[in-house]
Amino acid sequence: MGNSYGKIFRITTFGESHGPAIGVIIDGCPAGLAIDETFIQSELGRRKPGQSRITTQRKEEDTVRILSGVFEGVSTGMPIAMVIENQDQRSKDYSHIADTFRPSHADYTYQAKYGLRDYRGGGRSSARETAARVAAGAVAKLLLKESGISIQAYVSQVGEIKAPPFTDLDLSKTEDNIVRCPDPATAEKMISLIDQVRLGRDTIGGIVTCVILETPAGLGEPVFDKLHAELGKAMRGINAVKGFEYGSGFGGIKMRGSRHNDVFYKDGDRIRTKTNYSGGIQGGISNGEPIYFNVAFKPVATIMQDQESVDKEGNPVTVSGKGRHDPCVVPRAVPIVESMAALVIADFLLQAKTSQAETPKVREQL
Repeated sequence: MGNSYGKIFRITTFGESHGPAIGVIIDGCPAGLAIDETFIQSELGRRKPGQSRITTQRKEEDTVRILSGVFEGVSTGMPIAMVIENQDQRSKDYSHIADTFRPSHADYTYQAKYGLRDYRGGGRSSARETAARVAAGAVAKLLLKESGISIQAYVSQVGEIKAPPFTDLDLSKTEDNIVRCPDPATAEKMISLIDQVRLGRDTIGGIVTCVILETPAGLGEPVFDKLHAELGKAMRGINAVKGFEYGSGFGGIKMRGSRHNDVFYKDGDRIRTKTNYSGGIQGGISNGEPIYFNVAFKPVATIMQDQESVDKEGNPVTVSGKGRHDPCVVPRAVPIVESMAALVIADFLLQAKTSQAETPKVREQL
């Protein structure tokens, strides 16, 4: 259970960190969509391990194979199955914790729920699983591109080091450095901090900010399936995520309503708002303004230091950090955040086509 996401554009991921492969099945992708395999592979390249000194040194090419649902480069409307083989597993790195619960990992909770667990790299609880989400998210991005919708995430904070607001940044520069922060001066400080933490055999957390542009008004469902609720669910389902806020977020509590309200005005043929504290979402439905949100990631739980814990019998033990792990997860989390956002928007875009009887106006909006 819990391995699927979406209603119309629906994905199911499978596989474990140290199994033979991981993968995803996409159901509900409309027929006739051009499937750019080079683009899908490039998205996986942004997430893959071993891409710089500030990421885990596990070497995985993350080469994707499409097994079904695509014919002559176009989606057929049938389930799209994609698989990514694991190539650089070192299961022996985890033999020492076969009966031990690592602090802040899923070891104990998986054991409590299932009565057993795959201790090799965390098994299904490993962030390795997110590669399958990125592959599916790449297909969702291709679908959104047909409607002119773009999604761009970037690292906005590492520890105490913060980048300027996204409105003051050139987001096209996000991929210009290994930390994926579009502000060069801030990026340099972030990289220096991560290096310092890594050399100290420790880890540090950060924030990924995501901006969605050209979303049409009207995406989202009332009450329980609000757009921001689904975005929050999608983001909090990513490994190591501890917080989600959209629009003014927690900072909005410091403002008066007279300042916080987004006043409407007519801009040509569009209804717009003069400010965007709502983050492009009102009443759980998109209003056509840019959607923006922050996702907070905790410090990676595996540290290269000895820590006290217990084994499955409750006996005190010392856990020694081994293996290859990220000192800070946020640089590799950027494409994961984008992918989950794309899956949410793609699903709501397809749902929106059932919200009204077909009219020229509705066709124009969507």
